[in-house]
Amino acid sequence: MKSYEEKTIATNSIYEGKIISLQVDDVELPDGNHAKRELVKHPGAVALIPITDEGKIIVVKQYRKAIERAIVEIPAGRIEPNEDPKLTAIRELEEETGYGTHDITYLQSFATSPGFADEIIHLYVAKDLYKIEDPAEGDEDEFIERLEVSIEEAEKMVATGEIYDAKTAFAILYVKHQLNM
Repeated sequence: MKSYEEKTIATNSIYEGKIISLQVDDVELPDGNHAKRELVKHPGAVALIPITDEGKIIVVKQYRKAIERAIVEIPAGRIEPNEDPKLTAIRELEEETGYGTHDITYLQSFATSPGFADEIIHLYVAKDLYKIEDPAEGDEDEFIERLEVSIEEAEKMVATGEIYDAKTAFAILYVKHQLNM
């Protein structure tokens, strides 16, 4: 079996930020040649598909500076150091939707942009939701609008580009085909 592994020869740290860091690695390729890889290091995140008793998906609309527009997404957030991803999902559900859950299930994990970033998102589905009287507040620099949409409405949002990110498009497909909604 052919090996595709690239061996790291040296790492040069370029930037250490609050959320990400950037490094340039010198690597040896499988054929013995050398190359540089620009890498974004990320602590990982969770995303969740909150489903109401009426079968609606709770999503949030927010502005994303990196793409200079507002998009509709499933709730998501960064994992804090040493935090269990399931606890991150429960925290993000409360902060972004004002709901708690009696039924949260891990679905799977996936890489968001493996060509240059090591970010892994852990995806959960949350059912049996309940409204929290005084929910924890979200990030002070996060301005979001909560929406409840049917799977059909969510599919239309993918088609029109309102839902534009991969994690949410993946979640909509998952709900439709795996949860048969």
